[in-house]
Amino acid sequence: MALSATLHCLLGCSIGEVAGMILGVWLGLSVIATIAISIVLAFISGYSLSLLPLVRNNIPLASAMKLVLAADTLSILTMEIVDNAVIIVLPGAMSAGLTDLYFWATLALSLFVAFWVAFPVNRYLLSKGKGHALIHGYHSSSHHSH
Repeated sequence: MALSATLHCLLGCSIGEVAGMILGVWLGLSVIATIAISIVLAFISGYSLSLLPLVRNNIPLASAMKLVLAADTLSILTMEIVDNAVIIVLPGAMSAGLTDLYFWATLALSLFVAFWVAFPVNRYLLSKGKGHALIHGYHSSSHHSH
């Protein structure tokens, strides 16, 4: 279950993170602005991915949002700190262009490292009945209805 929760977070974070990096580089924004957009979009896409099955299961939006904020914030935060730190630490990662293989390789590496840092965080949260455990029941019931 920790693996599933971390993969779920990785997917949500990756969508926003990659979109933010592409947008920042494409618009020629500063490193800080690019990272800021990536983090904001990662939180939005990460939360949205968890929110959809809850809303589909007729959970009122306000309640669903409270559950998702409680369930996913620490995991997304961990992943964002790590993947952006990796990108900042790797020389030239932020100055690589969208057509540059190095841009995509550093992005992939940063998400890979972030996954392995977030995994024990998710495992700990689940062991305490927190994190993704708070919404897992809703997710699994939505998978069976499709």
